[in-house]
Amino acid sequence: MKSKVYFSKTITPEKVLELYQKLDSPLFGKIGVKVHSGETGNQNFLRPEFWKPLIDHVNGTVVECNTAYEGTRNTTERHRKTMQEHGWSENFPVDILDADAPDLELPVKGGKRLSRNYVGSHVKDYDSILVLSHFKGHPMGGYGGALKQLSIGFASSYGKLYIHGAGKAEEAWTSDHDSFLESMADAAASVVEYYKEKIVYVNVMKNMSVDCDCCAVAEDPCMEDIGILVSLDPIALDQACLDLVYAAKEDPGQAHLLERIETRNGVHTVETAAELGFGSREYELITVE
Repeated sequence: MKSKVYFSKTITPEKVLELYQKLDSPLFGKIGVKVHSGETGNQNFLRPEFWKPLIDHVNGTVVECNTAYEGTRNTTERHRKTMQEHGWSENFPVDILDADAPDLELPVKGGKRLSRNYVGSHVKDYDSILVLSHFKGHPMGGYGGALKQLSIGFASSYGKLYIHGAGKAEEAWTSDHDSFLESMADAAASVVEYYKEKIVYVNVMKNMSVDCDCCAVAEDPCMEDIGILVSLDPIALDQACLDLVYAAKEDPGQAHLLERIETRNGVHTVETAAELGFGSREYELITVE
């Protein structure tokens, strides 16, 4: 059976909530809402006001993890300050998942590159997860969407180095590129296995730059906004977004974004995730006006 992906060209906070309500949502208990807090200086990340109706609806706690590179989010203290400056703390309860050592070690069953994944220890405090992703390009992964949020997004600061290094943190910035992409799929699989079926995914195709929201100095968006997509399958969701980019042949910025995705072999993360079996690249796109 193909995975259902709900899609709307209308990009508003209210439409995000409407599409979420189309799902038979498995979320319950204490809900962690994974967002991208946005590096200081970045102009493209989706602000808390955009996500507020949905986060309020599920009564969620916004969760994030510290970064593994220099910036304004690489320590808990600095990250909390950034969350405050960007309005997250003003609107929601906020939790830095890796604020307290030691990391939570998740097994990776049948992984391509990893046998374990290191995530923030507070992951164990949540019953279910809402993954909110801003779909756009990425300097290393080619693109960023639900699979990146599950992998790099949930990884602790050390865990991010471990994924980038394909199991060798000391080789974080020098490892084989496809091995890094496969490690992201491995890490994503471990988070899905941990929460089982209790995850919902939202991708928003807006402000689509070739750069990630982790870049303090990012290129301005190169493509026109496309829409909102929601699903219970992160692989189908990311595949649908990639397909929509390829379908936007009349968009003058398409070639620039595709160059970023293709030169980094971004689809390989989706391919590997599908091989691991926690979702499918086959989907039914259900359009909501």
